[in-house]
Amino acid sequence: MKPVMLYDTTLRDGAQAEGVSFSLEDKIRIAQRLDKLGIDYIEGGWPASNPKDMEFLQRSKEYGLQNAKITAFGSTRRAGLTASEDANLQAIVQSGVEIATIFGKSWDFHVEHVLRTTLEENLEMIEDSVRFLRSNGMRVFYDAEHFFDGYKRNPEYAVETLSRAVSGGAEVIVLCDTNGGLLPHEVAPIMQDVKQRFPDVEVGVHMHNDSGMGAANTLMGVLAGAVQIQGTMNGYGERAGNADLCTIIPNLKLKMGIDCVTDEQLAMLTKVSRYIDEITNRRPDSRQPYVGRSVFTHKAGVHVNALLKHPETYEHIDASLVGNKRRVVVSELSGASNIRYKMRELNIGYDGDRDRIASILAAVKDLEYQGYSFEGAEASFELLLRKSLGLHESLFELEGFRLTIDKKGSNGEPVSEATVKVKIGDEVIHTAAEGDGPVNALDNALRKALAQVYPEIRNIVLTDYKVRVLDEGAGTAAKVRVLVESRNGEEPWGTVGVSTNIIEASWRALVDSIEYGLLK
Repeated sequence: MKPVMLYDTTLRDGAQAEGVSFSLEDKIRIAQRLDKLGIDYIEGGWPASNPKDMEFLQRSKEYGLQNAKITAFGSTRRAGLTASEDANLQAIVQSGVEIATIFGKSWDFHVEHVLRTTLEENLEMIEDSVRFLRSNGMRVFYDAEHFFDGYKRNPEYAVETLSRAVSGGAEVIVLCDTNGGLLPHEVAPIMQDVKQRFPDVEVGVHMHNDSGMGAANTLMGVLAGAVQIQGTMNGYGERAGNADLCTIIPNLKLKMGIDCVTDEQLAMLTKVSRYIDEITNRRPDSRQPYVGRSVFTHKAGVHVNALLKHPETYEHIDASLVGNKRRVVVSELSGASNIRYKMRELNIGYDGDRDRIASILAAVKDLEYQGYSFEGAEASFELLLRKSLGLHESLFELEGFRLTIDKKGSNGEPVSEATVKVKIGDEVIHTAAEGDGPVNALDNALRKALAQVYPEIRNIVLTDYKVRVLDEGAGTAAKVRVLVESRNGEEPWGTVGVSTNIIEASWRALVDSIEYGLLK
């Protein structure tokens, strides 16, 4: 048995986050990824709340899970009913899964002002509900909702709610910081008291992140004896979210020496994190610990100089352990070490040529002074680097383009059309295309022309387009920077263009994007 059991509630608690909604197919695919990651328990949903969750649970044996067990979630029975009469508990039994996780009130304030029942009735609701599920052959994990807040205000009553859950047959009692306001130094004394009172019962923790301490409080819980860790991938959850398993898992394994997953499973962490963001149509947090795109990214020349000598100077772990990778970006803050690092990364054998490096660095700094930014446009930098070294020949030459925008009547939608003439070798290709706006029309026309010679261009997809005004005081005559993100499969790349003309800035970014994509 593992020293710590990982319990994921992304599909239930995580779905309560604003803007997150899972289809049935989404839930199945995510569960399969979590299983491969080494998660022990996956909370599949609340069967009494909607048909989708019930279907997901009832079909769970079809998913081919090798590691994880699916659990059904719900609440204790309602006041004034027996457990067998409660539709919520009946639905849990009907879900067909082996394990139920039910929550009950631990804070007397909630009992009196939310449930509006007596403290004794609440205790009976907890014990009856657990016993009913156990009598139906289910294992039961009991989530003590608001336990830490309840303990701080009425410790004896909060502990008695746990006692009733244990009397009913709960296998694990999970202490919840439901409001997320707990601080790390408060965890151990409360956990130790609970462990002393229930020495033969497994204890878990379920932390929210409203004070930014969800992961820290979870780790403190482990140090104090918790053996079940509840959280969500990427910290999904209501309000500020739940404790982030993407932070907790590597900290447990790499910093605390607790083998909650295998080395191979840990190396999948970044990919699974980004997969779930993709499923939910959310942009990954680039600064998310361990799995964020920026957390092993280095910009300052002093840092990169040290990295070239010893990586541990500015990296607390090897990025590959969690499936992430180091990135070195180039900007006006860069030194020669940044250029040298990129040359080695790209297998360009000029990293010992100081004069070439100085010339490239000067060109970068001049372009950044003009408004370019290569931090989010590494593809444009690579093309710049190769052109500076005479290692790149353009795949096509622009002969010219023309844009027309036709609007009829005050309420009519403008129609944009672009014509593009390019030269590829000795062949001149002239095409036209419409689009949703002038930039889209230009993009369509260029792709239409190039596809005649480079059919693989159809695999290059533009995924993001951003415009930033660089000198706002110039009004409509301001210089703008256009950043374009493209993708061919999983790996994205960014390109940049700058001009006082937004079409020209867009053109430069588009050309770099397509040239880079075709070269790769």
